[in-house]
Order: sequence, then structure tokens, then C-alpha cells
Amino acid sequence: MAGAQIVVPCFNEAQRLRADAFRAYCARVSDVDFLFVDDGSTDRTLDVLRELERALPGRVMVLALERNSGKAEAVRRGMLAALKSGAELAGYWDADLATPLEEIGRFRHVLATHSGVDLVLGARVQLLGRLVRRRAIRHYLGRVFATGVSLFLRLPIYDTQCGAKLMRADAGLAPLFEERFCVNWTFDVEMLARLTRLRGLSAARASLYELPLEHWEDVAGSKVKPSDFAVAFAEIARLWRRYGRGSE
Repeated sequence: MAGAQIVVPCFNEAQRLRADAFRAYCARVSDVDFLFVDDGSTDRTLDVLRELERALPGRVMVLALERNSGKAEAVRRGMLAALKSGAELAGYWDADLATPLEEIGRFRHVLATHSGVDLVLGARVQLLGRLVRRRAIRHYLGRVFATGVSLFLRLPIYDTQCGAKLMRADAGLAPLFEERFCVNWTFDVEMLARLTRLRGLSAARASLYELPLEHWEDVAGSKVKPSDFAVAFAEIARLWRRYGRGSE
């Protein structure tokens, strides 16, 4: 298998999952496959995913977790499978398609043209000429959160929490996912903390690339609430105690 495999974590997404968008994308792009991870959904999500799997054999796979374990564990389990799938690239994408699937091509282009980059992170930057729509409260709380994360990681990172990331499968990044994350909302931050511990701060920084998205939009029914930022800050404190303030 060449191309890319994208992990899509799902929990109770039966009403929001845009199966038509995934079908249309697979019809247009032949070398990007999807691994949907059902995180113990209690609605018809698994049925919807199985229907999509039957409609797109070989292009869509489903991994069903026995019980709800949180997005962090769903992504971790999916990424371990994707990194072993034989695809050249592996990544994860939010099921609500706040980041459109068409952005995958731009992520792939970065990895194709930047030999030293191993991991591309989507960044929701409100620039002229880009369509990035976030609720004001989420934007400003996000900026405060990003500042704290930058201080913790010692990386000038703009947006750790965007649910669109893509990496080289042969870059030795499987150790980032071998152990369960100790946090849920901020597992992306823990992944980067593991990267700096694995490679050292300078090498980790050189292997990362933040890509400002052309299009990102809050989707109705999002499970992220402003109050969750309090949980996120508590998780960063937990990560600080576990990993310290970055690595040299």
C-alpha cells in the first residue's frame, strides 16, 4: 500500500457524519484511505461506518472499540494501526470535517517538498484570503491556551488542537503512540512532548511544520465547550509534572 491512511475517530456521530463527502473524496483521490475508529458509540455510528466500509471496500476500514475510551485512545489505537498499514503517510482528521478533506492534498505537498519535515500540523489562523470561522470565545481562549502550551513545550507553536495532522509512516514516530496518553483533551500536546523527549528539542522542532488552513469552520454539534478549556489547562499542568518543561 502506498499513499496515505487517515484515522477518523468517531463517537456518536451518526447524525453528523458526512458519508457522502468521504464517498466523493474517495472517488476523486485514489491513494488516500480511511480508518474509522468507533469509540464505543451508543447511537447508530457503527452501523453508518459499516455501511461506508461495505460501499468502499479496501478504501474504508472500521476499528470498533468495545467501550468508550475517549478521543485520545481512539486516535492512539487508530494511529498504531495506520502506521503499520504499509501506507507512506498516516494521520488523523476530525470526523465533523471542520477541516475539509480537500486540505489533505496540501498536507501531502508539504511532506513531498520538505524532506526534513516528518509531521505536519494544521493551524487555524485567521488570515486574509482564508476562510477560518471560529466562535470568538473559542478563538480567544485558544490563544491563551496556545501561549501556555508554547511555554510548556518550548516550541513556538500556534495551534496544537487542530484535529488535522499528517506524518511520515517511516519516520520512527510509532513510539509516540505506544503508551496510552495520560490526558484526553490535550493528547496532541502530550504527543509533541513525547516527540521532544524522543528526539530532543532542536531535532523535534526541525521535523515539525504548521500549515495554515485554507478553510476551517466550527460545525454545529461540536462536543467542545468553552468550559472544557478549564479541563485542558488542568491537563497541561498534569503534563508539566510528568514531562517537565520540554527537552533539550
